Amino acid sequence: MTRSLRNLIIATTAALLGQVLLWSVPVAASPAVSYVNTLVNQRADPYIVKHTDGWYYFTATVPEFDKIIIRRAQTIQALGDAAETTIWKRKASGVGSGQVWAPELHYIDGKWYIYVALGVSGQWRIRASVLEGTGDNPLTAKWVEKGIIKTNWDTFSLDATTFVTANGTRYLVWAQQEPSRTDENSSLMIAPLQNPWTIRGTAVSISRPDQAWERIGYKVNEGPAVIQRNGKIFVTYSASATDYNYCMGLLTASASSDLMNPASWSKSKSPIFASNANTKQWGPGHNSFTTSEDGQSDVIIFHDRGYKDIKGDPLNDPNRRARVQRLYWKDDGTPDFGVPVSDGNTPVRLRSYTSPGLFVRYRGQGTTASTASLAETQFRIVSPGLAGGSTVSLESTSNPGTFLRRSGTRIQFDSSNDTSSTFKTEASFNQRAGLADSTGVSLEAISDAAGQFVRLDEGGNNVVVSAATSAAQKGQATFYLE
Repeated sequence: MTRSLRNLIIATTAALLGQVLLWSVPVAASPAVSYVNTLVNQRADPYIVKHTDGWYYFTATVPEFDKIIIRRAQTIQALGDAAETTIWKRKASGVGSGQVWAPELHYIDGKWYIYVALGVSGQWRIRASVLEGTGDNPLTAKWVEKGIIKTNWDTFSLDATTFVTANGTRYLVWAQQEPSRTDENSSLMIAPLQNPWTIRGTAVSISRPDQAWERIGYKVNEGPAVIQRNGKIFVTYSASATDYNYCMGLLTASASSDLMNPASWSKSKSPIFASNANTKQWGPGHNSFTTSEDGQSDVIIFHDRGYKDIKGDPLNDPNRRARVQRLYWKDDGTPDFGVPVSDGNTPVRLRSYTSPGLFVRYRGQGTTASTASLAETQFRIVSPGLAGGSTVSLESTSNPGTFLRRSGTRIQFDSSNDTSSTFKTEASFNQRAGLADSTGVSLEAISDAAGQFVRLDEGGNNVVVSAATSAAQKGQATFYLE
């Protein structure tokens, strides 16, 4: 059955008393980026870094838990097909003879470093460890072991990452079991570094699995990743068991605060990235951050699975896979993760040319103007469109399978369950250079409606399909992809 929805509206990034505010708000514009998911199958805990040589480097956990691999390519997408080099293999005995988990690659003071959790064969003895590489290219560098990172306690530890603050202090953040909290698996710890493999002073806990959503299956805070923007330090982390309950939380501290004071850090009250039945993505987590090829967008890399139900221990299921999508930012300077998007091309937003603070929005049943989510303002550009040829169609990110469709001069969303030629025609458009600005886009209806464009109505409250002949109408029919 085709489900017709309300007229498409324009959503702003600000709202007051439930009303959409039709004014420009200070949202930094940046070009759209496009990737195709899945990036790499059977690679968990993915880490991508863009080095000063212009290459992207990728490492991750392999299902066998027995080696460290690195790929490199000049684009993020090309990492998916890049050759893999094994730079370290599981040892016959001692530290490194067991699990090999979650490697991260960092370039510090002219050398490469890999932070990785190493286990001991036949024992549950996993510790955060460091390898040092000498050479310009980490695939061919000479690697030596620097050993286990000695922390406050000799307990289960893993998932170390590092970052440098604006004042030049380098910190280590990692997951570790606190001896006084043996009913929990791991907390997040922080300490300044004396060198890349040695902490300075006594570490402190900045997050513990004290929320219900962090304690499903296992009581876990792990997989920290750091991104610094807008005068703040953000640390994402993962929680709960590694099945569909796996999800991400967010810690925030002012860049000028004392990062060794747990009170400097605030925690999200609910997951900021979680399984999504609509997009069919389950258990997203253990992410990293990088920047797009043009340097203008932040990108999040994470793993998840394409199915919900797992038999047995989820750690033994090999099908966690590396995914990539754009990270957006809210007006208040905090990150907006949206939802783990569907397989295929990553979505974009359509920003209004005439009102730069407004975005085209899918408004589903039960939502109000003041509750727009990022996913409701994201659309996958399907090419070729449902009508084929050189057309495109716009598929909702928050409700995959529904497409923007014209009905007379109205715009609505309908399900692709309607397989009629009429639906395919009305849900397909020719993508043109923006009528008011060629760096933007305009969407022209096809067939009997050729010459009519998707645009804001005269009141700026809804989106319609009509002619765009005047300068004002051409502006209303122009959008920027972000």
